Amino acid sequence: MKSSQHETTEWSDSSHSSFNLEIETVSSVTLNCEVEHPSAGWSFYWYKAVPDLSEKSSSYELLPDGSGTAQDSYITHGQTHTAGYVCRAGRGDPEYHTDHSQPKFVWSADVHSAASLTVSPDRVQHFTSDSVSLTCEGNFPEWRVRKFSEDGRLSDCRRMTGSTCDINTSESDTAVYWCESGSGEFSSAVNITVQNDGNGPILVSPVHPVTEGASVSLTCSLRTQKILSNVFFYYNDKLIQNDPRGELKISAVSKSDEGFYKCQYSGRESAQSWMSVKDELFIFTYLMYCKYEVHVHCFISNV
Repeated sequence: MKSSQHETTEWSDSSHSSFNLEIETVSSVTLNCEVEHPSAGWSFYWYKAVPDLSEKSSSYELLPDGSGTAQDSYITHGQTHTAGYVCRAGRGDPEYHTDHSQPKFVWSADVHSAASLTVSPDRVQHFTSDSVSLTCEGNFPEWRVRKFSEDGRLSDCRRMTGSTCDINTSESDTAVYWCESGSGEFSSAVNITVQNDGNGPILVSPVHPVTEGASVSLTCSLRTQKILSNVFFYYNDKLIQNDPRGELKISAVSKSDEGFYKCQYSGRESAQSWMSVKDELFIFTYLMYCKYEVHVHCFISNV
């Protein structure tokens, strides 16, 4: 703007920051922040997202040593709980800041978390129009259930009563879900998959990771028939069992049993579900920044 003539230029292009997450090692998470038009001179700011249920959003707490770093990456160490992260960038004197990035989440199945999420019925896959309840548990007065959909949208549960989210399932409810408390605690995350083939089977498998050494049974079910016979079970797309009883039983689960499972009955296949296996001494961390099919299954590592 020329002060004497008050002539203004055209608006410049806005600057936005984007955010990526990736696992660098089994004990750390690397956060990467990118501006739309990279150039020298940017400083980067790193935040942890803290749930703010009164505003139906999140507030941001600056991470240790996360103020004005010259590097566009930040490493968190000892990640043991589910958490959301945000970045933004700044440059100039006085410094101009971009908007905050959208939050990205590192999901953990920490059995020692102060918050937990239970699903009823306790299975990953559901038929359309099923009634499913997701209940937040922990010593907190306020809760919300969050949903990360296949199309990348982040939203809150629409039917929340107290600490329970009730869903009448449709195909759009295939997503990852977790709880957030008014005190800033996150629960572990779970996958929910809704079968879009009304005549097809679902695989009945556990929502939460199975402890190594425990027993687990996987079954195949139709909407109109809960117990099936002559079922084919697949592990990572390989046929492993044709069971006349319609059950795949693993008496002592080991880490090698972790993977994708599905069932087939009368020529129709269920969707596949990821079964995680955890040792009591380890935590499995799930990153949502990965190829998203029906499940969050990429970048799984022991912390």
